[in-house]
Amino acid sequence: MKKFYYLFHIQYLGFRFHGWQKQKNVKTVHLMIDKTINFVLGHDNFKTLGTSRTDAMVSANHSAFELFMKEEIDVENFFRMMNSNLPSDIRITEIKVVDSTFNIINTPKIKEYIYLFSHGEKVHPFSSAIMASFTEVLDVELMKQGAKLFLGSHYFKKYATKPSEKTIFNRVVLESVIEENKIFTANFFPNNSFVFRVKSEGFLRNQIRLMMGQLLELGRHNIELNDIDNSLKDGSDGNFNYIAPASGLMLYKIEYL
Repeated sequence: MKKFYYLFHIQYLGFRFHGWQKQKNVKTVHLMIDKTINFVLGHDNFKTLGTSRTDAMVSANHSAFELFMKEEIDVENFFRMMNSNLPSDIRITEIKVVDSTFNIINTPKIKEYIYLFSHGEKVHPFSSAIMASFTEVLDVELMKQGAKLFLGSHYFKKYATKPSEKTIFNRVVLESVIEENKIFTANFFPNNSFVFRVKSEGFLRNQIRLMMGQLLELGRHNIELNDIDNSLKDGSDGNFNYIAPASGLMLYKIEYL
């Protein structure tokens, strides 16, 4: 029987969701997408597979999932029907027809995450959906130096939660930088905010939030640059006590190679 394959590009605000992956008795992005497809099609004879398992409250400016069907769909009409029936905080931006050679998990890709944050003031509550705010004054210039230490190939065992015995801790970070936030603006955002941008072909569970956590500790002068440097060396074990809040993290872009 002929099968049909479709790649969906999506955006979502993760603030009220318990992450991407389906779980019992909680609302997740994947659950709401499958419910909407079921409603639009009128049956559940389909399968969806996501490209990234974001955690609770984590948003996505650009993510994707693949739809596997035994029947062909009218892409233009399906696009319109999906966006008409999805919750307001999930949006389909594009649907592409792919073939059986495309695999959303194994196809090489680069993922870019950003972490939005501000410091030194209590900000407007509306900002909290996508930006983490810290009332203490941080040494952002020192944090910028610390971000550069993650660039390249390193041993990230201390930057992973609940790894398995088969987890590969050697990862290559293609970009790691803290800069002024010029990506997202709003009249209720603080006058000055910043973004931690990081790219890689793959990340460990909670890796970026743990990286950001160490940068925050650096900005508070609780640790030094050499502490981050040493944490990235093979043989560095143990776990960090501090992980950055989830709401500032966003899957910003996926590039399929």
